[in-house]
Formats: sequence, C-alpha cells, structure tokens
Amino acid sequence: MNSTKRHCDNHLMLERLTKIHAKIKSGCFPNTKQLAFDLEISVPTISRDIEFLKNRFNAPIEYDAKEHGYFYSEEFNMPLSMISSADMLTLSSAKMLLSHYEGTPIFEEAGKIIDFLTDTQTGGRSDFLARIAVPPSPKPILNEKNWQTVVQAMQENRIIEFDYNGRWNTNTTHRRVHPYQLLLDDGVCFVFGFSEERNAVRLFSLNRIKNLTLTKDSFALPSDFEFKAHCGGGKFGSFCADDADEFVIEFYDDARAFVKDCVWADDQRITDYDDENFTEIRFTSTQGLKIREWVLSQGWNAKPIAPQWFVDDWKKAIRLMAQNADLTIQ
Repeated sequence: MNSTKRHCDNHLMLERLTKIHAKIKSGCFPNTKQLAFDLEISVPTISRDIEFLKNRFNAPIEYDAKEHGYFYSEEFNMPLSMISSADMLTLSSAKMLLSHYEGTPIFEEAGKIIDFLTDTQTGGRSDFLARIAVPPSPKPILNEKNWQTVVQAMQENRIIEFDYNGRWNTNTTHRRVHPYQLLLDDGVCFVFGFSEERNAVRLFSLNRIKNLTLTKDSFALPSDFEFKAHCGGGKFGSFCADDADEFVIEFYDDARAFVKDCVWADDQRITDYDDENFTEIRFTSTQGLKIREWVLSQGWNAKPIAPQWFVDDWKKAIRLMAQNADLTIQ
C-alpha cells in the first residue's frame, strides 16, 4: 500500500471512530447495523472499529441486550474531544504556515487531518482562521511521482538512482544517492542525501531529477543525517559546502535594523558601531552562496569583510551586474 492511500485510510478511520463515539455517547444505543447504514460502510468494518475503540482507546463499550445497542458503562471522552481551544488555534495556525506548500502532498495530507480535528471541535466554524495568514510567496512545483518514490525510499532506507542536470553543471550525470531528507525551501523541493559519485552529501532539486528508480539496495542512516547538521550553524536555507567559514559583514542605514530582526546563525555576534554608523555581524556557516544572495539583497547597505574569498566573490557578482547594466566599475 502506498503512503498516500495509507494516509487516506487512516483519515477515514479516524473520522468513523469519532462519529461512532458521538453516536454511543448520545445514549441512543446504536448497533452495528444502524451505524453501518448511517456511515455508509459495511457491518464487519463497524465491528472492527468498535473493537479498535475498546482495545486502543480503552473505551468502556458494552452491549445492552434489551435496547439492542451499544452504550458506555462509564463516562468516556475520545482523546480528540479533549483538544483545547488553544490547541485548535495552534493546529489552525500550523495549517496556515503550511499553506506556503499548498499543492504538495505534505500539505494535502496534513491539511486533511488538521481540518478534521478542528472541524470536529468547532462544528466546522473556521472563520477566525482568516486572521492568521502567510503572505503570497513562491509555490513549489513538484513532480509528485518523484516525491512518492523518494518518500518510499526514505521510509525503507533504500538507495535511489537518477539522471540529473544541476544548476551550475548543466550536463546530465547519473547519480546513486542515499536519500536522507526532503527539503522545502523558497518554492523549491530538494532531496538531501549522500551521493556515492561525489562521496559526500549533496542537494538535488526534485524537479531536475529524471528517470528516477528505487533500487533494492539499502543504506544505514547516519546519526548526522539532518541537513541542519551540515550548515555549520548557518540558517540560510538549502545550501551547504564541505567547509565552514567565519563571515564578517557590515550593514549600513536601514539595513542595521534588518540584520537584528532574525537569528541568522547559531553563533552570531552583532555589534553596533554608532560612531562609524554601521552594524557588524559575525557568524559561522557553510552556506556561502546563500549568504552572498543575502548580502546582495541589501544593495549598497551591506559590505562583506571576511573571508577574503567571499569578498572577492561578492565583488565579482557586482561587476557582472554592472556589466549587464552597461555600467563601468573602476
């Protein structure tokens, strides 16, 4: 059974259990035949659901021969019915944050569960959700077949093979990869894992993967498999190099406030030099490419100081932009 069908089946079962619980708790003594008719499901399925409630939820369900139906022998509440209003707000907020990934399998499945849990408690009232929103942002365009194959590979720790055209190396190469994680970042989905050809961890855009196959070969998941363990402490999204560097960057004018708005790295140190009208940030990271884009996004209000290779790379980018704009830099 694939993961999508399994999630769907679990969701439907959860919905049935909640409805069965509500019927029994109402005191109308429902029996399997009535429940099957109301829920449009078979009697054997209802019987299994009732056994599930007894065995997994410890529901005190008894059968009344006189009333020909089920009842609770003592007070009982389904765990779902004990969700607080604060919990419902948290779940609803989580869905809003996930809306950045609307159209992806992860949003569809998580959204169904969150909708069911919150609607069960509010009677379907969700008008307050409009007060929590995510601004418009790029939406991931996913190859769902690739997604499902990678998810299965991660669940079973199996090696995948595929043809790939990179962002910088556009030549097609064949890769054999141990998939560690799927990363959703700024409208793009990446597979993060160990590339046997490079003997190192690498990132692969899911949409640039072609001819993806799931091999029969398995791999052992290392203890440091998480992408964040390879970022050198930086928090700049989906990019990492082999070695970490200490970055020193000066920010001017309104960018001085901007740099204080977030935690950009685990070890960041921010210092104001008011007498010279700039703010300095120092931190360690392996994410030079993303950091360059971050610095360039602040235009003339940001200036890298170290490491030297990064300063040179920043200057090269500025020269190329000037060249595209038909400008001359001395």
